[in-house]
Amino acid sequence: MYKNILKPILFLFDPEWVHQIVFKLIKLIHFIPGFGMMLRWFYVIDHPKLNRKVFGLNFKSPIGLAAGFDKDAKLYKELNNFGFGFIEIGTVTPKSQLGNPKKRLFRLAEDHALINKMGFNNEGADSIVMRLKTNNNVLIGGNIGKNKNTPNIKAVDDYAYCFETLFEYVDYFVVNVSSPNTPNLRDLHAKKPLIEILNVLQNLNSKKDNRKPLLLKIAPDLNENELVEIIDVIKITKIDGVIASNTTLDREGLISKNRSQDGGLSGKPLSKKSTEIIRFLSEKSNKKFSIIGVGGIHSPEDAKEKINAGADLIQLYTGFIYEGPGIVKKINKSLI
Repeated sequence: MYKNILKPILFLFDPEWVHQIVFKLIKLIHFIPGFGMMLRWFYVIDHPKLNRKVFGLNFKSPIGLAAGFDKDAKLYKELNNFGFGFIEIGTVTPKSQLGNPKKRLFRLAEDHALINKMGFNNEGADSIVMRLKTNNNVLIGGNIGKNKNTPNIKAVDDYAYCFETLFEYVDYFVVNVSSPNTPNLRDLHAKKPLIEILNVLQNLNSKKDNRKPLLLKIAPDLNENELVEIIDVIKITKIDGVIASNTTLDREGLISKNRSQDGGLSGKPLSKKSTEIIRFLSEKSNKKFSIIGVGGIHSPEDAKEKINAGADLIQLYTGFIYEGPGIVKKINKSLI
């Protein structure tokens, strides 16, 4: 029903407006008594073959929702009813910010892709944590970043603030230095500033009674030498793993009219690139750290490709939009 009826209608309108409307509709229908339970009955598969233990956490399914979909933790409980094993919120910054000017989200329907230049629009860590306080059973990842106006030399303070603020309310953390939509953010991808940020967070982590897994989200546009440096950074800082990968600046092979838009590209065109990065990191590190694979997963076959390449868990974003909520159930069934 989604692909044949709902999607053609939704794709007639501005994608960011549709995103907001769909959020409101999902929230609204969950006020109907029993509706959430009905969704869980239809979409959620509870099977021991789906269970994973990764960086010390127990996942009921290896399929998660990537950061960027529920930036402000407004819908994580409802989205959990579609069969996800975990939900990643954010990217969260210390202060609220509007992000980049609209229009900033573009469909590339012929390529089964999206280009976004959102710019870390979110309500800020203190506001977001208020919603997370009511969480009972959803496994949550906290994707954290820096405010646009924070100079890179002080970026570590922003990451530390978000880490401390969210600590009691998320199950793992993701350090995002790889978004292409915040000016100069990817400069923090370099070895020296990256080690500084991760060491500060690890020091804060070590002072807690119940340390949280810490991951790094990397760009898909890194060459092999840069990926070897990432492996070295992980070894030095002793973080728990990586998310491979964020959106790409590459536009090779695209045919859609929106292909020349600025921003990060996600969806099917990213699939091969992200899988190659997963395989490279897994093989070169001798599987010394955990990998969450994301990028271009639109089918069970795409999911298995990521897992076979070395991903311990996977995340959906653009595939969830193009294929509909049924894609989560299809992948779960295929893994069983």
